[in-house]
Amino acid sequence: MNFLAHLLLSGAPAATPDYEDLVIGNFAAEAVRGRAQVQAYPASVQRGIHLHRFIDSFTDSHPVVRRTTARLRQAGLGKWAGVVADVGYDHLLARYFPQFHSAEPLPEFSQRLYALLHARRQELPDRLQHMLQYMRRDDWLTGYAKPQGLERALLGLSRRAPSGAVLATGAAAFLRELPAYEADFREFWPELRAGVAQELVRLMP
Repeated sequence: MNFLAHLLLSGAPAATPDYEDLVIGNFAAEAVRGRAQVQAYPASVQRGIHLHRFIDSFTDSHPVVRRTTARLRQAGLGKWAGVVADVGYDHLLARYFPQFHSAEPLPEFSQRLYALLHARRQELPDRLQHMLQYMRRDDWLTGYAKPQGLERALLGLSRRAPSGAVLATGAAAFLRELPAYEADFREFWPELRAGVAQELVRLMP
């Protein structure tokens, strides 16, 4: 899953203990490598890092996601199929956001999370501090809801990833078979949410 899903799966301000620390850890995990970097954070932020890694592992090993990535490989994405699936699933989450998160509209959720991350940006790895400026300025999270947002996200990745030029074709491949990918996502998302709920219980002290 990509940024929107990870942030949403961090819980809710009024219901999740150490919510802001979980968000920071879940977001920081994109650029945290090795035990020493993890242990440099307080325990509550470390739980967010572990949550991020659980989400990635659960997603990568799930048979529905593997069905999605197999279809994308057949469409010519090769080893980048998983990246397109991650961003494509965020597109579907954003597109139907009220169905999956009725507590607040996507624009309000996005602005609240940008503000939280910005306020604590000094705790993030340098690369993510730099990226957050553009994420907030261009409103990536809300932008995921539109096909053009999916296209921009994958085009940007195609320019930054070594040998990732094929990612520029990822949005077209995903949108071409959108009903099939939407069916996959709607089957997968409730299982991911249930798995995350169990993991949060396990992680809490």
